[in-house]
Amino acid sequence: MVMKAKPSMSGATDVIDPGQRLNRCLAPQRWWLRGATLLALIGVVLLITQSWLLAALFHHWLLLWQGRESLGHPSAWLAGLAVCMVLRPLLHAGREGVSRQASRHARVALRSQLLTQLGRLGPVRRQFGSDGALATQVLEQVDALDGYISRYRVQSLLAVVVPCLIAAVVALHSPLAAGLMLMTAPLVPLFMILVGRAAAGASQQQFTALARMGGRFLDLVRGMATLQRMGATDQAEAKVAQASDAYRGRTMRVLRLAFLSSAVLEFFAALAIALVALYLGLGLLGLLPWAKADVPVPYQGALFILLLAPEFYAPLRQLGSDYHARAEALGAMQALSPLLEADTWQPQGLPLSPTAVSGESLAVECRELSVSGEGGRLRLAPLNLTLAAGERLLVQGESGAGKSSLLQALLGFTAYQGSLKAKGCELSQWPRDAWQRQLGYLSQQPPIQSGSIAENLRLAAPDKSDAELIEVLTQVGLWPILVRGNGLATQLGERGQGVSGGQLQRLGLAQLLLRDAALWLFDEPTAHLDPDAAWQLNTLIGQLSRGRSVMIVSHESAGLGWVDRRVELSLQEAMACCG
Repeated sequence: MVMKAKPSMSGATDVIDPGQRLNRCLAPQRWWLRGATLLALIGVVLLITQSWLLAALFHHWLLLWQGRESLGHPSAWLAGLAVCMVLRPLLHAGREGVSRQASRHARVALRSQLLTQLGRLGPVRRQFGSDGALATQVLEQVDALDGYISRYRVQSLLAVVVPCLIAAVVALHSPLAAGLMLMTAPLVPLFMILVGRAAAGASQQQFTALARMGGRFLDLVRGMATLQRMGATDQAEAKVAQASDAYRGRTMRVLRLAFLSSAVLEFFAALAIALVALYLGLGLLGLLPWAKADVPVPYQGALFILLLAPEFYAPLRQLGSDYHARAEALGAMQALSPLLEADTWQPQGLPLSPTAVSGESLAVECRELSVSGEGGRLRLAPLNLTLAAGERLLVQGESGAGKSSLLQALLGFTAYQGSLKAKGCELSQWPRDAWQRQLGYLSQQPPIQSGSIAENLRLAAPDKSDAELIEVLTQVGLWPILVRGNGLATQLGERGQGVSGGQLQRLGLAQLLLRDAALWLFDEPTAHLDPDAAWQLNTLIGQLSRGRSVMIVSHESAGLGWVDRRVELSLQEAMACCG
């Protein structure tokens, strides 16, 4: 009786609010943000001191102009004023520097988390978008958090603490003026929230549009040669221009909302300051209806309050200006959430015996192996299959029969049900790194990057010498071609631009030879080649894979007469299992 191990996904992940995810992202940076907040608060204390010193100096000069004497030492006040005016800019610069440091650390950590998640997903990442859209998420949308972290996060705390602190100081001179400030202060965040919600929705739509546009543009660039052959470059150019115009229009709508938010905040802040100034001015003139011929707040106190009144609303106004940064960050995090919350199957990674991870031969045994997708949809019907050590197996079947799902399970990127053993050990017990070191994988598009031939080969084996690289290039039949040019220094464009499709696949084969893996997996390696080039590549794979365990998935059979066995996956059986 075969014992069935049923490794599965780690379970449905609870949906996390974008705000909560932002808080989690910033949790490791809390000391940086606290330091920035402390510097800002010290600056506020210096501001209050500076305002008091200015009011005292002007009061002193007023008394002197009236021929009266005042208490105090103006020279000491001037020295204190100079100290405040020098320290405040330094504290502000320090706060910005600390906030930027927190932002940089948080974005580096988030980008690393995204790259790790993409690495765990492997080929499954395609369900989250094209490579262009994913690149936009990793680069553009992570950087969209900068304004929120470096400005808004600290400012949101200062918008509460600073007005309360200033109101308490003002209340010592005029409780009524402090009351007016506190009554008008809620108008600023109220309208900020009303306008900010619309800005957050518009920002989210912009990020979605930008990701789609980035993916479409990358696909067009990759297929430029095909478009040129078909004479369709004008249509592609028109599509890009149309998408750019639509994006520009949406950007202007977002900017209109941001400008409207700022204008509303400025209007209500100016109205509130004018109300306080009106009360103090009428009080100094003795024209208040309830205090005729009486001055409720003397000149020095009134000037002190007037100097602080703009600063009372300044944190709220700045928060309103930075509110679009919060909307932008929430929109970016909302777009990143599907990728961050994606279930990635992780093997248990139990310790294995030395014999399990050593040796060249590798045998694979599947018993009732099946793979399920979203909603329980069966992607691979229960399969019984054995691949002996050194055996070469061809897997065929209609589209949707589960060939790619079988390869994803063997690569260790997806959960499976049933039993999947390699070298006698359940795959769920293999540490992922140890298992993938046993594998060589070649898909329809080899992992060739922009750079030289040598740099691309050393992605698979960094420590190989030039002589060893030349040896594998000779084995795959590329060196006689390269030696007529720049040899190992031959430069390739993105995705191997500069060589033909057949030569690109041969370069991928050279990478497999350098890895010297125990099991070779091929996923339609000749899908984009003409029949002659496909036959040559399949024949070459047969020559180079002697003595290795090989599983090749292919619709074609030309040049594959060397395989030891063929397996046909049935689409009808998969559909019957789903039913």
